[in-house]
Amino acid sequence: MKLKLAAAFCASLMVAATAAAQPAAAQNDREAAAKYLEDTRQAFLKSIADVTEAQWKHKPSPETWSIAEVAEHIAISEDTILGMISTQMIKAPAPKPGEGMTDDQLIAGVTDRTKKAQAPEMLKPVNKWATKEALVKDFNASRDKTIAWTKTTTEDLRGHAAPHPAFGPLDLHQWVLLVGGHSARHTAQIEEVKTTAGFPK
Repeated sequence: MKLKLAAAFCASLMVAATAAAQPAAAQNDREAAAKYLEDTRQAFLKSIADVTEAQWKHKPSPETWSIAEVAEHIAISEDTILGMISTQMIKAPAPKPGEGMTDDQLIAGVTDRTKKAQAPEMLKPVNKWATKEALVKDFNASRDKTIAWTKTTTEDLRGHAAPHPAFGPLDLHQWVLLVGGHSARHTAQIEEVKTTAGFPK
């Protein structure tokens, strides 16, 4: 009888420990995602901080985006992706066991500039912002909102998964990482534009 009671007590402790570990893991996820969002924000802002008006609008070729167009794509994508996560993907079912990729694999894939991709029509630049300053102001407001939502949402971000056209099923935590990875990818593109022939000095 004593052995049964001891076994039951140990089992209850294991359940309690697992329950306690889950919120801690979720909190660690949120903090890591928020830090990645902040780090990629700072890298983007640094890449355009000293860009002159001529450099901002310079197009290396008719088919290549200017820094202004790349920056606009980053800014447009921010609100669009967060809106999809917080209103549509939040209703998605749980990921299937073993499907999808790791967070590190996702970030590596998103930021790999050797693999080119076409932006969806709704995320293409349309000269929405008249000045760099106006774009930066709105981008910062959007990134603040993304970070705040990531930190405060009560949803289990690992408990919902939605498909990405290039990366397959991603849980919502990974979709948040995608927002940061997307800006990192295009920050690298901005640095590439700076190295092209004819870039204004």
